[in-house]
Amino acid sequence: MLSPMDDPLDPFEVTRRIARSVQTTVGWIFWDPGAVERYEALGLPQGLAGPLGYIGARCAPLAGAGPEAVIAAFGTISPLAIRGVFDLLGHDPERFAQLWAARDDAVAEGLRRHAPAIIDPLVEHGPALWELVDALPAIGRTFFGAHLSMARPADPLLSAWHAVNCLREWRGDTHWAIVVAEGLTHPEASILHNAWLGYETDWLALSRGTSFEDLETGWATLRAKGLADGRAVVAAGVELRQRIEDLTDRRTAIPWEAFGLERTVALAELLEPPCELLLARVDETAGPNYQPASRIR
Repeated sequence: MLSPMDDPLDPFEVTRRIARSVQTTVGWIFWDPGAVERYEALGLPQGLAGPLGYIGARCAPLAGAGPEAVIAAFGTISPLAIRGVFDLLGHDPERFAQLWAARDDAVAEGLRRHAPAIIDPLVEHGPALWELVDALPAIGRTFFGAHLSMARPADPLLSAWHAVNCLREWRGDTHWAIVVAEGLTHPEASILHNAWLGYETDWLALSRGTSFEDLETGWATLRAKGLADGRAVVAAGVELRQRIEDLTDRRTAIPWEAFGLERTVALAELLEPPCELLLARVDETAGPNYQPASRIR
């Protein structure tokens, strides 16, 4: 008899599997030159257009609420960088909307150029994915709710991509609710995640713009909680991060159980080959440590 961990239709395992494709389908664009060039054309500074454009485009649905709301929604992305984007764009929601549109143009072009095998599965399943999105519970998921207010593209490929993006943001909101319930701060969460991934000390936090001051505070509070020794996360800290990941997968099984587990596995099988091409694109444009949610540990 198969154990639950061996069962290919166990909701936990199916959710974990499809989450990787969801993340990759969306996340490759964060560093893609096609997006960066468009952000620069809108006036973002060369050398910084990638990270600043990522923040500005992604937070566009919530930009009208201001930087503090975006900081709350973004979890471990640098508050300093988020405030910097708002200052650069003059706190003007229309400027953020321009970045959103530029990002969309880069997505549509990039998917067709770099992973054409993803087009048919997304277009075919797009309407059903939107049905999932519309049925999801929004309570406590502010960033996901903000995304629901955005106009849905007429292009079937881009529309399906936006449905996947909404599923990703719903999972993200759920994940951060779990992190907060565990009493973790922004730097603490990054430090534990980094250790769980097995990355070089502080790599993940620094890649997301965490200040050295916040990092030092995070290490000090983790030591006080018995989750770190010096600048090393102890076993209890890694176990806590694994528990957060497992609970995230369990709490985000709702849409995939509704979609049907066999149907979800079939969709994952279609998405995984082109997503490997998109992940290779991340390796090329950012580096092999980026997009950790797409990596098989």
